[in-house]
Amino acid sequence: MRRPGLVAAGVVLWFNVAPIAAARAQNDVVMSFKFFAVQYGTRLVTAFDSIPASRYSYRPTPAQQSIGFIAQHLEAANYGLCERLGVPRPSRSPKDSAPDTVKATWPKDTLVARLRASLAFCDSAISKLTDIQLNQPMSYGPPSSNLKAVPSRTLLGFVTDLAEHYSQLASYMRLIGLTPPSALPPKRRNAIELPATTFARYVGSYDLPASAFQGSPGVRLDVSVRDGALYIKPVNQPEARLWPEAMHEFFVKEADIQVTFTEDANGRVTGLVVHQNGEDRRARKIGEG
Repeated sequence: MRRPGLVAAGVVLWFNVAPIAAARAQNDVVMSFKFFAVQYGTRLVTAFDSIPASRYSYRPTPAQQSIGFIAQHLEAANYGLCERLGVPRPSRSPKDSAPDTVKATWPKDTLVARLRASLAFCDSAISKLTDIQLNQPMSYGPPSSNLKAVPSRTLLGFVTDLAEHYSQLASYMRLIGLTPPSALPPKRRNAIELPATTFARYVGSYDLPASAFQGSPGVRLDVSVRDGALYIKPVNQPEARLWPEAMHEFFVKEADIQVTFTEDANGRVTGLVVHQNGEDRRARKIGEG
């Protein structure tokens, strides 16, 4: 499983330091739900992606759901739950009205793409919530329906539904000889050789926003070159070496953290993305080295 942080020689390696009280987010409860929703949602998509299309009809017993059925069921459940958070669901097409048994036989790529879209809808809906709204009933459904739901109950139902179906899918994977994503070791990353001169374009300062999930505050990242190697240092935190695994793609060896540098149409580096704990934090470049 992925490590949220790493303690080495008494130092917590970076980006996951506890924020000072004044910087703590005001939506701690909502963001905690969002964190676990992203974790389980990412695992589900990864699991469905890793299962061969030929096995989507698999079910352990005739009475159980097939893998394809679980995928389409999750999509429908996600929309059904997350529209209760005060955000209208996308307009339904005739295809959406097909029987569940028909949807279960759709191509793997279609099912996975639709599941991704439903999770993105939920992520957007949760992002609009504040803690103060958690116990305030919200209207949903057709205007004349007078339906209302309490967000705290909806969020609990949404996250536990994702967790339940991930457990179900993980069991299916074990039965067909596949390893569930959460049981896999961190991806083995291999550093490649890049000319030291290529690192100069990444040097500068970057404005990393606060973490939506971890409560960590925003911080300036300073990227520098020393002795032919690239380093990144959050202000008032230890620096870490960035090892290249592709052009623009780097990783930290001491923790499960990756950094992608972004550029504009003219090839000028404009920012970076920190990949950690299932979150992609985009930082814009604010100064040259």
